[in-house]
Amino acid sequence: MDFGINADFTIGSHPDHATALRVAMEEVDLAEEMGLDTVWLGEMHFNPNRSVLSAPIVIASSIATRTKNLRVGMAVQVLPLIHPLRIAEEAATVDQLSEGRFEFGIGRSGNVRAYDIMGIDYGESRERFQEALDIILMAWSGETFSYEGKYNTITNATLSPLPYTDPHPKVRIAASSDDSFGRIGRLGQPIFLGLRAMDVEDLKNNLEDYKSEWDAAGHPTEGGDINVRFPIYIAPSESEAIEEPRDSIEAFFNRQRELFEYSLGRAGVAAPERRRERYEKLKNSTYEDLLQTRVVFGSPEQVIDRIHEFKEMLGVTGITAELNPGGFLPKEAVHRSLKLLTEEVMPAFK
Repeated sequence: MDFGINADFTIGSHPDHATALRVAMEEVDLAEEMGLDTVWLGEMHFNPNRSVLSAPIVIASSIATRTKNLRVGMAVQVLPLIHPLRIAEEAATVDQLSEGRFEFGIGRSGNVRAYDIMGIDYGESRERFQEALDIILMAWSGETFSYEGKYNTITNATLSPLPYTDPHPKVRIAASSDDSFGRIGRLGQPIFLGLRAMDVEDLKNNLEDYKSEWDAAGHPTEGGDINVRFPIYIAPSESEAIEEPRDSIEAFFNRQRELFEYSLGRAGVAAPERRRERYEKLKNSTYEDLLQTRVVFGSPEQVIDRIHEFKEMLGVTGITAELNPGGFLPKEAVHRSLKLLTEEVMPAFK
């Protein structure tokens, strides 16, 4: 099982952006030192009080050159918000610099507000995403190609550099709507999931479609390639693990509720009635509900047990720990949690 962390580059209580960047890179360095498998980078625009991670491919390049073993992945690159040839070039460059330690996680994102600010219709996001992915894969072939689509026109393009990985880095597609799971499984693509809009039961039900379509299409590795991101906090005792992150995780899910509410009823958002049901469920969740359905907090032994449950229930092949999604835990607490993850939890699955 692959073990990773989600590096949010949160601002939290840091006095300025320079400090937020420095502290986040210290966490990356510790991850390399402790033998973690992967660090994942999101894409968060126009959140000056939340995160400095608006240019994740730039951060990925920095991580690739300051580490030797740690893999770096996008979680995720929002394809409709950037020209596909530009991101194809940049992703291939990071793959070269890392000598193949790069994973290209992609998605449309549920952050409708970023689309509004950039003047891109979220209702077009699904078609823009598919066009962009098609173009990127063509570009990575190394052949000169042209493309005429609804949103992109390309004439005689030849990419340089090509990816280090042959034929290209692993492409992992994020799913946040029910109708995405079966399609991604049918395509034989690795999937990336999170416990935000959906809780663990939602994931379990939707992953049945992913796995059945994957197997029916005859793809290798029975059941697919499933990475799930969720908040993890590990402390020496259960009481510490439950109480110490309370304020930070409640702030995080309050922010998720606001993002959820902003997108309700918008064009491009699939299954609006189902989405509203999930919003209401999240809106009414108590801290105790979150502990049961959307986070993994506990002592190392408890976290091992919980991840075993997730592995059996969901068929996960990788987990991505959000160690401080609210951004308000002190650095020492986050580093302790990371050390407990790598030293006491990971060995149980390797």
